[in-house]
Amino acid sequence: MFETGRTSDELKALKVDVTRLLSTAGEEMFDTSKDRAEALADQIKAALAELGETVTEEQEQLQGLITERPVASLASAFALGVIVGFMLRRH
Repeated sequence: MFETGRTSDELKALKVDVTRLLSTAGEEMFDTSKDRAEALADQIKAALAELGETVTEEQEQLQGLITERPVASLASAFALGVIVGFMLRRH
């Protein structure tokens, strides 16, 4: 009634086909994930570069303010240190 050899051969062929399909799908998913990760890495690098430029500009501006008003800068730093000291002592 049933041919076991034929059914076994068909199952083996089906197994090979499924394995090949899964392998191909896995490779495609890996390639897609890799492309997305690279795109994200490029976006992060661009954001970090922009942040670095902004920090450099702000640092130059701060140095200019300190150079223009050294006494006021020193007094502000001292006052800030006293305030932070009082806040840390309370906790």
